Amino acid sequence: MARVKIPYYVIKRGQGYWQPTKAMRAAGFASIPCGPHGPKAWEIAAEWNLRWQRHKSGVEEPARQKWPPRSIGDAFERYQATTIWANKKPRTREEWERGFARISPVFGDMRPVDAGISLETLSVFRDRILASVSPREAWRTIKIWRAIWTVCQAMGYTEGRSDPSKGIQNSQPAGKSTSWAYAEVVALVKAAWRMKHYGLAAVIAVSWDTMLSPADIRALTVDKLVQDNAGAYFTTGRAKTGRAAIGTLSRRTEKVLRAYLAIRPLSVGVIFRNRSGSPYSRFTLPDDFKEVREAAFPTDTRTLSDMRRSGAMEARAGGADPATLSAKMANNISVSNALHKAYQPVDLTSVRQADLARGAGRKKMIAEAEAKRETRNKEGISSS
Repeated sequence: MARVKIPYYVIKRGQGYWQPTKAMRAAGFASIPCGPHGPKAWEIAAEWNLRWQRHKSGVEEPARQKWPPRSIGDAFERYQATTIWANKKPRTREEWERGFARISPVFGDMRPVDAGISLETLSVFRDRILASVSPREAWRTIKIWRAIWTVCQAMGYTEGRSDPSKGIQNSQPAGKSTSWAYAEVVALVKAAWRMKHYGLAAVIAVSWDTMLSPADIRALTVDKLVQDNAGAYFTTGRAKTGRAAIGTLSRRTEKVLRAYLAIRPLSVGVIFRNRSGSPYSRFTLPDDFKEVREAAFPTDTRTLSDMRRSGAMEARAGGADPATLSAKMANNISVSNALHKAYQPVDLTSVRQADLARGAGRKKMIAEAEAKRETRNKEGISSS
């Protein structure tokens, strides 16, 4: 298929989206699902880009997709204009928008009281996502559907009707258990660098050391990078929880980061950028990571997010206590969340204690893996 260059047009799992920036959304432009990647999607994206250009030049007023009155889309659009929406964490808004992007092409122009919204149609809708995307995406979409239905209910759009999706068992899939080993991460960094994905190479190294989520890594700016006698580290806040976070870097990762910044000098702004010079987005980062992963580990399906779990496994193997690991991950995993937040806020010493535990845990895990290999080899010799 021919490549097209339409501003703000992105592709996600074969579907095209016209994805406005934060400033554009503030001006009234919303994310527009364009359908399967192809000429029709390009046409829709080009139309919305033209509307944006007209707005910038003052020819046209800010434009939102016009939903029928009292429809699902109308309710969601009204909700986005409230202070309730504005006060949600960025990651929470992103999750709602992601769910609505799947809901809107099917149900966006329908009213909650329409007969077309039923247990049967919602069940088929969920099954299609389950089969074409993943169990987790199917679960997440129905979760957002139920949240939007609550909004419709508050606005009086449901006229007392119960949410038909309540007849669907929407159990959350079991958490992922996949992880990366240190040697594999080193291989990924080297592969990314060879492929001239210099920003991605630095992202991978920083993700491994800091145990921050991809969304938090993408938000890191030049002014968040700090240096002391023990090494470099980032000071930031978790996008999901809002908690303060400190992301410490090993000497090896610091060298990768400095090498990247020598190639792409930056004095302000977002640090990690793709080969075009644009800051990594929630679409371009996983796409580039997939390209590098397939080059280094063909047929592998692990993600950048799995590095956060890998670091936690190392730290636990090295004897890190819950409070120390919580400080490292900037998460609430200690016995008493409220007490932990009040009396043991994140601090550099605790984070570096977790780093030491990770090092000890890594050595222990490598030794255990080697012992298992030796046992298998001996068993193989005995059986032959």
